[in-house]
Amino acid sequence: MTEPKPAWTDERIELIVGNLLRAGVILAAAVVLGGGILYLIHHGKEPIDVSAFHGQPADLCRPAGIVADAAKMMARGWIQLGLLLLIATPVARVVFSVFAFWFERDYTYVAVTLLVLAILLYGLFGGTG
Repeated sequence: MTEPKPAWTDERIELIVGNLLRAGVILAAAVVLGGGILYLIHHGKEPIDVSAFHGQPADLCRPAGIVADAAKMMARGWIQLGLLLLIATPVARVVFSVFAFWFERDYTYVAVTLLVLAILLYGLFGGTG
């Protein structure tokens, strides 16, 4: 008789993490590409003015504003949303790793991964600015 395979093996976790990272990057690239195409459709024939720097609009400096602009089909909102997805991809990997290590009953790695997640979240949301 053969023993049933454990549900959470290192190989399976590595495969899932690899697919998660790959899917996140592809999705982010597709959203940025779509936003870039939308931007060119709306603004591609406008003359370029390099005499003065125009900063980022205030609504594109916060995730809620980015999502709202993307929902309104604004090109800059879609580009920024793609960048947010790119940032969220490794964070999702760390979150998945916490659960994977928990199901493997590897509590040392759960603690270390939670510390990494806390540092990531502090860097994203708790920093100055």
